[in-house]
Amino acid sequence: MTSTHVMALDAGTGSVRAILFRHDGSVEHIAQEEFEQHYPQPGWVEHDANDIWESQLRVAHRVLAESGVPASAIASIGITNQRETCVLWDPATGEPVHRALVWQDGRTAGYCDELIAAGHGSLVREATGLPIDTYFSGTKLRWLLDTVPGARERAAAGQLMAGTIDSWLIWKLTDGAAHVTDYSNASRTMLFNIGDLDWDESLLSLLDIPRAVLPSVRSSSEVYGLTGAWAGFDASIPVASATGDQQSALFGQACFEPGSVKATYGTGGSVMMNTGSTRVSSDAGLITTIAWGLDGTVTYALEGVFFGVGATIKWLRDELRVIDDVASTASLAASVPDTGGVYLIPGFTGLASPYWDQYARGTIFGLTPGTGRAELVRAALESMSYSYRDVIEAMTSESGTPLPELRVDGGAVANDFHLQFQADQLGVPVQRPRVTESTARGAAFLAGLAVGFWSSTAELRDTIDIERTFTPSMDPATRDALYAGWTRAVSRSLDWVAH
Repeated sequence: MTSTHVMALDAGTGSVRAILFRHDGSVEHIAQEEFEQHYPQPGWVEHDANDIWESQLRVAHRVLAESGVPASAIASIGITNQRETCVLWDPATGEPVHRALVWQDGRTAGYCDELIAAGHGSLVREATGLPIDTYFSGTKLRWLLDTVPGARERAAAGQLMAGTIDSWLIWKLTDGAAHVTDYSNASRTMLFNIGDLDWDESLLSLLDIPRAVLPSVRSSSEVYGLTGAWAGFDASIPVASATGDQQSALFGQACFEPGSVKATYGTGGSVMMNTGSTRVSSDAGLITTIAWGLDGTVTYALEGVFFGVGATIKWLRDELRVIDDVASTASLAASVPDTGGVYLIPGFTGLASPYWDQYARGTIFGLTPGTGRAELVRAALESMSYSYRDVIEAMTSESGTPLPELRVDGGAVANDFHLQFQADQLGVPVQRPRVTESTARGAAFLAGLAVGFWSSTAELRDTIDIERTFTPSMDPATRDALYAGWTRAVSRSLDWVAH
């Protein structure tokens, strides 16, 4: 049968999705399912890797059933995933030996402090482009090896496998035939040398990680294997791409040229700039990372990351219960002229770029007797725009490249209030594409390129269509006065947890 679609598996932090893309880059159908979050103690966040696999498999089958597209018409499968979450499993049983430690998890903060105090920050930064932080996978894997009884010995003997969520899903989809990851995900482990394009022996030694437990590192666009019996499709489908979610969104926005920038608003968030073949080092709290590997070359990027974006709105809904649904936040925020001086700092698990303070915590400043839920919701939405301005100003300064406009994607881009305030804070147009599933579309694009479903990035660029542009309307004095209040509030939320 002629291939008519590419399937993207989008393994996010709060939910998994399967999305079918047509050859013109449009969406045929989406299936989504949330899975359980585990919080064993404050600052710890875990996922059951089996929950992720089973949920991902269900939505993959459901998207085919609901769309009427047969598995035999799927040219390939692409995977995009929450990046730094770490899984350790037994290949003999196919079972994880512990729940996955999520990128938000802060249990290794003390160990990170020890590494920094011992002067290892420059070694890590030079090799990986990353700061030492609990965010990245390496210290999580070390914790698992030290904590799960017998894990370190079994790992050294090649009896355990470790990886990020892409590795886990590829291994399951291929009936255990492929233990791989791609350059973009490997570059987020704090173990991978982004210049040498290999696991770094000095860092493996420093963190006491046996190389035998790690996956092989491959291009972001190639066939890793075929789906097998565990996947249960009635056709063998090539599994042909893997990319970290933010890098995938950069590709899905057709940011193929150096200097192009996209912003993603998901559970966490990211601003990423394509820097081409150049590794731009940062002294302002940004990350130098690999965007993707394609056609034998590696593309680098400069990135700012955020821990609390959509997670902040979900907190308002699920924990404070001040809203019933996320869709109501735009109208609620617009129902008041401003926040009344309220600022919400989304440091629930610390602050990432550009602060990198694992001891910061979520804080609300400026409460008065007149503060209501509308002001609180507006402050939460505004916090996204302020956070992204923090990073974009650092990014344009360090790269020497001005920002002409910002392309956006992720769940929060449906919120018109948020995008208008983002344009106002940046002072540049914000462009929302007609297809906002950029993360999944990047995975689909890369998987399609691997099997010839699309011929080139030039063909992919022609599929991008801007649905709406938000133009700045706030005067600069007001914009900067509001931002000054934000920076003052952030300064008071830092180093909150005693350590």
